[in-house]
Amino acid sequence: MSNDIRIEVATLVDDGLVAAIARLTGVLSSSASAPSARQLREIVDSPCTVLLLAKDGTGTVVGSLTLATFRIPTGVRAWIEDVVVDTTARGRGVGEALSREAIRLATERGARTIELTSRPTREAANRLYVRLGFRLRETNVYRYTVDGD
Repeated sequence: MSNDIRIEVATLVDDGLVAAIARLTGVLSSSASAPSARQLREIVDSPCTVLLLAKDGTGTVVGSLTLATFRIPTGVRAWIEDVVVDTTARGRGVGEALSREAIRLATERGARTIELTSRPTREAANRLYVRLGFRLRETNVYRYTVDGD
């Protein structure tokens, strides 16, 4: 990883964070709407979610990852979601640094396993996850889409 990248937990929702996440949301998905300041506050304030930010030497947010951890009857579960690295920062170890910090935090919170999904077309991301120790599971992933907001 480049020495000028640092990983931080988002604790303050301000206009700069809202703008950075809006920019990264556009990189992540062409169909998703950027979260509002209120929605970002829900993520930042929730004990079940951590919004990790990758910042370069100038303090610019160049990547983010959301870690969700929660207890269910069979134990603590963790999911990594919405991993995104700005196109200008790719190849600098940003995704790896974000993922390693998420793994550390999930382990610290008691998770025995950490799940994530990644489209097969995201070849570099998939290689990274395998290199970090994630294993492809034989499972069906189902999605139910609720109409409306």
